[in-house]
Amino acid sequence: MGEQDTIHRPAFSPERIARPPLDDALTERVIGAAIEVHRHLGPGLLESAYEECLCWELKERGIALARQAPLPVIYKGVRLDVGYRIDVFVEEALIVEVKAVEVLMPVHDAQLLTYMKLKGVKKGLLLNFHVALLRDGIRRRLL
Repeated sequence: MGEQDTIHRPAFSPERIARPPLDDALTERVIGAAIEVHRHLGPGLLESAYEECLCWELKERGIALARQAPLPVIYKGVRLDVGYRIDVFVEEALIVEVKAVEVLMPVHDAQLLTYMKLKGVKKGLLLNFHVALLRDGIRRRLL
C-alpha cells in the first residue's frame, strides 16, 4: 500500500467516538424487549397494551421494574402525591415512558425529562409504539 493509498480519518470520525453513557447494557436490554413487543404486536394498540406487554417481557428477562410507580412532588419540604405516575421504572435507574401516538411531540420529551428530574434519575427512554419500525419511535434522554 503506497502513501497515496493511506486512509486518513479525521479526529472526529465515528470510529473514534465512544458510545454515549446512555447506551449501557440495561438500556439496550429494555430496547431489545420493546423491539420484541413491537415485533409481535405492531402499531395500532393502546398505550396500556404495550406497557403491559413490555412489563411482561422485561420480567421474563429477569429485569426488575415498577409499573405505574407513583412520583410525588416535593413542595416546601413536603411530599405531595399529585397523580404523576412513571409508566415503567426499571432497576431503580431508568425511567421508561410508553406512548402510542402518531407523532412524538415536545411535550412528551418534557414529560420524560420532568419525571427524570423529580425522581433524580439520569437515564430515560421514550418509546412510541405507533410506528412501522420501533427504532423510529425510540428517544433516549440523559440528564
